[in-house]
Amino acid sequence: MLIGAGVALVVALGALWTFREEREDCNEKWINFSKYGLKYDLETKLYGQHVAAQVILKTVTGFMNNENPKKPLVLSFHGSTGTGKTFASQLIAKNIYKKKTISSFVHLFSVTAHFPHKEKIDTYKTQLQEWIRGNVSNCPRSMFIFDEMDKMHPGLIDIIKPYLDFSDNLDRVLYKKAIFIFLSDAGGVKINEVTMKFWRDGREREEIQLKDIEKELSQSVFNNEDSGLRHTSLIDKKLVDFFVPFLPLEYKHFIQCGLAEMARQGLPPDNSAIKRLADELTFFPKEERVFSDQGCKLIANKLPFFI
Repeated sequence: MLIGAGVALVVALGALWTFREEREDCNEKWINFSKYGLKYDLETKLYGQHVAAQVILKTVTGFMNNENPKKPLVLSFHGSTGTGKTFASQLIAKNIYKKKTISSFVHLFSVTAHFPHKEKIDTYKTQLQEWIRGNVSNCPRSMFIFDEMDKMHPGLIDIIKPYLDFSDNLDRVLYKKAIFIFLSDAGGVKINEVTMKFWRDGREREEIQLKDIEKELSQSVFNNEDSGLRHTSLIDKKLVDFFVPFLPLEYKHFIQCGLAEMARQGLPPDNSAIKRLADELTFFPKEERVFSDQGCKLIANKLPFFI
């Protein structure tokens, strides 16, 4: 009996120790930014997005190395579907939080899923305010990702605005160490136009720089009548630090995505299977088939059919 009790005690202590070890706290053990990890991931996993990769690496590195920033970091990712906006936000989280995207300090909102009913906008406002305030109170280095931001009700956007501004203390909570990332298809047409012009002019894709797109992109988003970001104070008051363009992916990038997905699924590389898949999808311009209409979004689900 004594031996059994001893074993039980050891097991109980072991379980308690495991629980304590797995508990996530807002400290350097669980939040430890890796500049070189982010650089490697952006360079080797985010295909065809040299502009976005440069902006993300510089801004996130500068922000995370600043112990006393003046305001939260606010990045707005724009581009057509499947170009890597969500994936890029995941890479940022991966290189800040030990538990990556499942960290309790990373908060993802899908606008259409979390705020679907216009008649409940007042309830959503209260819930969103409490969620942001409560989580930043718990950990100043929190990250908030809003997917489909262009579909968000203007009233909800107004609720977010105070947390993004220059403020040392709002409701006795310090927000300036938080990161806000907005994901949106808005502006994708303008980004595609700029990319197409470089291609038609015979210029290399890698020649495209942020300055070639950002001003036109922000104006396009601000004036888009179909977007919840139209005439929003987030843009008007210069609260977004960078509008980050995600370029349309070329055929070669599609192949890279396909091979990466095969590796992720534990499959041997098969270029011919990826090319057969590509032949079933649409590219533009229609004759030259240079840029993918869907980016890499459909690869994971369609791939098994072509293996």
